[in-house]
Amino acid sequence: MAGKRKTNPAGSTNSYRADVLRVLGALKVATADQIQRISAPHLTFRHADKPTPSKRKQARTASHTGALSDMRKHGLSENGGSTDTGDTLRNLTPKGLEAASWELRRPATEMGSTARGAGSSGASHPMAVNETVIAMLRPKPDLAKLAADPPHVQAAAQAAVDGPSGVGTIGSYWTEVPLPATGTWNAPGKGGAQADVVLTAPQDGVGLLFIEVDNCHETAEELAAKLEKYARFFRRRVKDTDGKERPMWCTRWTVPEGRYGEMPHPPVLLVFNHIGERNPNRTMPRLQELTRHLWKGEWMREGYHSYDGKIPIVVVGLRNLRAHGPAGAVFLRFGRDRPQPLLDAIGNPRLEGVLAREAEAARARQAEYQAQLRRAAQEQAAKKAVEAAREAAQREARRPSCTGCGSRFTDERWEAAEETDWGRPVDTHPHLCDDCKAVTVASAAPTPGRQEEHQEPLPEWVRQEFMRFPRRPHCTECKAAFTDERWKAVERTGWGPVPMETRPTLCGDCDLQFESDLDQAWGVSRRQEKHDQDQDQADVPRPKSGGWFSRLRS
Repeated sequence: MAGKRKTNPAGSTNSYRADVLRVLGALKVATADQIQRISAPHLTFRHADKPTPSKRKQARTASHTGALSDMRKHGLSENGGSTDTGDTLRNLTPKGLEAASWELRRPATEMGSTARGAGSSGASHPMAVNETVIAMLRPKPDLAKLAADPPHVQAAAQAAVDGPSGVGTIGSYWTEVPLPATGTWNAPGKGGAQADVVLTAPQDGVGLLFIEVDNCHETAEELAAKLEKYARFFRRRVKDTDGKERPMWCTRWTVPEGRYGEMPHPPVLLVFNHIGERNPNRTMPRLQELTRHLWKGEWMREGYHSYDGKIPIVVVGLRNLRAHGPAGAVFLRFGRDRPQPLLDAIGNPRLEGVLAREAEAARARQAEYQAQLRRAAQEQAAKKAVEAAREAAQREARRPSCTGCGSRFTDERWEAAEETDWGRPVDTHPHLCDDCKAVTVASAAPTPGRQEEHQEPLPEWVRQEFMRFPRRPHCTECKAAFTDERWKAVERTGWGPVPMETRPTLCGDCDLQFESDLDQAWGVSRRQEKHDQDQDQADVPRPKSGGWFSRLRS
């Protein structure tokens, strides 16, 4: 603790010193009261119970006053005179500007001057600029830092939080920015202007805004001449890094490109602080006439004004700005008949309406187009389904049936039956299903133990040529399909030792019935007669083998 006191005798903390660097880095010159209102607004509500305004100001600015004292000891800040109300003005040294550039994340070349000597005459204009920035910012207190304070303090802070919001942060503002009509950014030539405030807060809808503060000491003609310098700067074009010429202000600040091919200049806000002898209510109409060629747009048949190459000029009183903030309808744009909020005043609501209607129409057309695509897809799908069903029906109609059992072929069987090799069928039984083919192939196989199993198998074409019934036969008498056993029996072609069936066109039952009828007609069973003949031949004794001839004969 002793070491910290030795380094910072006033007992300031890093956060309060950073507040001072950020505020003075942006505003160049300010009082401790303005620094506190911008960076620590919660202190305004914490010390509201002090008996007099001076004591309240002293209590709420004590922390930042101590930070300024320690920074002056380190050579970062200095006192720059006093205001008309007796408040001490503070500004940064070159060393302090360098430290502020780190706090604001800005290049040191864009930090500007140290503003020494600004308080020699009371700094009425810098104070009006600072009040304009505070009115645009509308800093909100941090309620977490007031958690231990009385309820009435928290209620007052809550009311401030619930009020209209401001635009940007302290890092969104630049003051005393040169706008060179000739020369460079760092070495501007003659004929250029110097913006009191430049605001860039795209997160709040303000891409780029130039602010001029008038204490009502200048005439309408003087203000018009200043706006002419703005126009001259906006029209200046320089070669960018890609070799193309662009407006000079586009090389430092980035704003969205204009729609419909138009490129309006950045808006200029005139803030009138009525402390001089000029009446702003009389200055504004005269200034509007003098600058008509700078701001007047062209009416388009679509229902909006085109401001291509024009400067949107907006005016407001500092008193109304403090009371209502940027969200209040207190900003009057030249060429319009009523005040509007800041975003509407610097924008083009009619163009936005046209674009919104066109976007809605485009969305409707896109939705209708997508609906047409869906309907076409559904119709195509239905047509394909009908076509697929028709083709499936035609395919089923062409599907062959087994000549043996009458069942329909499966897809695999159909494909196998239709395969050919140089015009000849590959399948041996293309008219039979798998089951019937298996039965047919099994019946055609030689019986084990017989002589024909040692013979060479006949070629397929020969076998098919001598097959009596290549398909399952039906009885010519009763029309019944042959059983597997009967089919095997009638398929014998007579090539082997097994005799052929005498009635291959009859089924087993009809064959037995025919045999019975024949026996009744002859009086003797043909089967019995055949059996007796076979028995007689078996009873005849065979001669004994006596030599090689007898063995050869047998």
